[in-house]
Amino acid sequence: MYTLHIANKNYSSWSLRPWSLMKTLGIPFREQLHPFPSSGVWEAFRQFAPNGRVPCLQDSATTVWDSLAITEYLAERHAGVWPEAGEARTWARCAAAEMHSGFMALRNQCGMSCGVRVALRERPADLRKDVARVDEIWCDGLQRFGGPFLAGDAFTAVDAFFAPVAFRAQTYNLPLSATAADYRERLLALPAMRAWYEAAIQETWREPGHEAEVLAAGDLVADYRHA
Repeated sequence: MYTLHIANKNYSSWSLRPWSLMKTLGIPFREQLHPFPSSGVWEAFRQFAPNGRVPCLQDSATTVWDSLAITEYLAERHAGVWPEAGEARTWARCAAAEMHSGFMALRNQCGMSCGVRVALRERPADLRKDVARVDEIWCDGLQRFGGPFLAGDAFTAVDAFFAPVAFRAQTYNLPLSATAADYRERLLALPAMRAWYEAAIQETWREPGHEAEVLAAGDLVADYRHA
């Protein structure tokens, strides 16, 4: 059985991608959760991941690091990771790769913290551009392939790559078109996403760096996490 190394569910957007994909597709795995330390992340995570980061997948003697590499490794072994139809598969890979490598303003200014709600003090131009591009991608996929998911009627890797954005949009009340907002709610309602969220708000770990990043963006409106 696979072992998937992840970090705190409240903070770790990268971990959510393969986790939600494997859960939704019914790919069995053992979860190994490592809370973010306040210092020495590289040294701590190097014990299981060559790059000192999460997520990391272990399959017997094989170690696969980076969420995109994990996705492709799983696609070679399991059906349904990517859409079957060629056009949809190509589009899904492009959109997932763009999410994987881009959207730096969204990442840096809206750090993931599932269990809180934050009112942004400002929305700089680069953040507005990233949010608008997410909205554009979501609407394009839904229109092009008929929904209810981005590349058709089934949840695939491209949906998993945008799953953290659904939590960010909820945390920071990011403005979305009606079509994109409906898709966000569809993602948040998935059993895997609900399970992730419920586990996240039960976590009692607080890592100062992540907490400061969130509060630098805006004012805390609500905190639903377990005290």
